[in-house]
Amino acid sequence: MKYVSLITVRTSSSRLKEKCLLKINNYSIIEICILKCLGAQIIPIICTTFNKRDEILVNIAKKYGIKYFRGSEENKIKRWFDCAKKFQLKYFHTLDADDPFFDPKAIKKSLDLLRLYDLILPSTISRNGAASEGYSFKFKSIKKLYKSLFDFKFKSINNLDTEMIDFFVKRLKIKKKIFFGMKYQLNKKIRLTLDYKKDYDLFKKIFKNFTIFAERKDINIFLKNNYKIRNENIYLNKKWEKKQKNFEKPRLK
Repeated sequence: MKYVSLITVRTSSSRLKEKCLLKINNYSIIEICILKCLGAQIIPIICTTFNKRDEILVNIAKKYGIKYFRGSEENKIKRWFDCAKKFQLKYFHTLDADDPFFDPKAIKKSLDLLRLYDLILPSTISRNGAASEGYSFKFKSIKKLYKSLFDFKFKSINNLDTEMIDFFVKRLKIKKKIFFGMKYQLNKKIRLTLDYKKDYDLFKKIFKNFTIFAERKDINIFLKNNYKIRNENIYLNKKWEKKQKNFEKPRLK
């Protein structure tokens, strides 16, 4: 199997301005995601938007000699589908660019499960802040997910905000499974997704102790043994969850 990951990214972040371009150890967050994928033999494709501001992401993709796709700014389901269709992808994983501590081993195991299922959802641990993996799709499952949007007769599919896709995923009648996670996942609550400056401050502290290619298992051990660092941004999970409730139902922009 060729492991392919669509790095979902845009510069128009609202909570932390241009967070994908913030730098740690001379690399931007988006570059860290690209390099980690390449180092783990995962084929990265920058999946961004037509917004002029995202031209910088296209240039970064060209710098590293990887493919890129530009599509809907608000509707990431449509963007994923159009990207998979253009590059004729049989299967792919979704990786958010604000999750630079993603676990390549978890991503590969998630993709391997597509031999048995049509869609693999992130593990509960990942969804609760650990940000270790995303969704694994077969082409037929992303196609079905995209087509399901038309069942609601929205006036504009392109401007439909699909920040939270669970509203649609739950209604899909396909073989899907929640990823079981990795044995070395930290049982303690952690927050390794980038939405706020406090997250960024925590990321910089972690990267002082590791290279960008560090194994997630080692990072988990570090956080387990350094509870003060681990707990610095955990309170933001409640703030994030409160904001996400506003995206539970689809809306037009």
